[in-house]
Amino acid sequence: MSQGGAYFTAPAAALEFIPSGCKLLDCTLAGGWPLGRIVNIVGDRSTGKTLLAMEALANFISKYPKGKPFYRETESAFDSEYAKALGIPMDQVDMRGDLDTVEQLHDDLEHVVNKAGSHPSLYVLDCLDALSDTAEMERKIGDGSYGAAKAKKLSELFRRLVRKLSTKKVCVIIISQVRDNIGVMFGEKHSRSGGKALDFYASVVLWLAKLKTLSETQKGVKRATGIRILANCKKNKIGLPFRRCEFGIRFGYGIEDVRASLEWLDEVKRLDMLDLTKDDIEKTLADIERLEPGQAAEMREEINQVAETAWYEIERDFLPPRRKYG
Repeated sequence: MSQGGAYFTAPAAALEFIPSGCKLLDCTLAGGWPLGRIVNIVGDRSTGKTLLAMEALANFISKYPKGKPFYRETESAFDSEYAKALGIPMDQVDMRGDLDTVEQLHDDLEHVVNKAGSHPSLYVLDCLDALSDTAEMERKIGDGSYGAAKAKKLSELFRRLVRKLSTKKVCVIIISQVRDNIGVMFGEKHSRSGGKALDFYASVVLWLAKLKTLSETQKGVKRATGIRILANCKKNKIGLPFRRCEFGIRFGYGIEDVRASLEWLDEVKRLDMLDLTKDDIEKTLADIERLEPGQAAEMREEINQVAETAWYEIERDFLPPRRKYG
């Protein structure tokens, strides 16, 4: 008897993915950031949205040396020096910070997609909320438009480009801020700007939430050293939706991917696949820190591959025993 839904027990073979920088997050996304699709990363302040975009850039450049990465920053707050300190080659990124309106976004993104050649491209917009539309820029402060014009133009933009994206192998990552739905008694209490366009046209919608602040004490002094994040994939047209994972972000380093894999393997009782116990986690992480970069990368890859294997083994356990048709 064949197992139903076996299509979802591995990353989609028909697509190419940009690694997120965290194997557990890749599994949650069903492979990583997909080429040829639109991705929406949504979160409140200090939830690692920009960091995820930075790591996407780093992994894209590493995987596709001939590809073209684009970063559009609309908040006038991007710290390129911090990005370089993380090891991201910003000199290889086409960086712009002068987009003000949805109309300018339309022209810029259409140009990028139309000019894309045989090599993949990554286009990051950080963030959508800071963009206005021409009507808003021209009206007086206090005159209301309720964002209707902006939402309409975004819908037109995505409708015109979504087919071209897949043929040109362009991944578009759009970052959005969380907004509260005032007076909501039932249903979703949070939303983001731009109306329903992103909900419809994005293949992946990832919501981030901060769980807690991580801290350490050195020589009697306590400082915040990172945050712990819950990533919830609320929409996924590539794999199974509503998958989620947790990971830590360390300031000055990025996503602690190996720690995330080890802690998750412990949670699902699969650490024995590495011949480890819960007590071995901190020692293993310390051992990796002492290794040469090449050896450390090999050990990280081994641990992350085991986590991916365990993830899809568990997914198979939840599949229906047979297909409905055939």
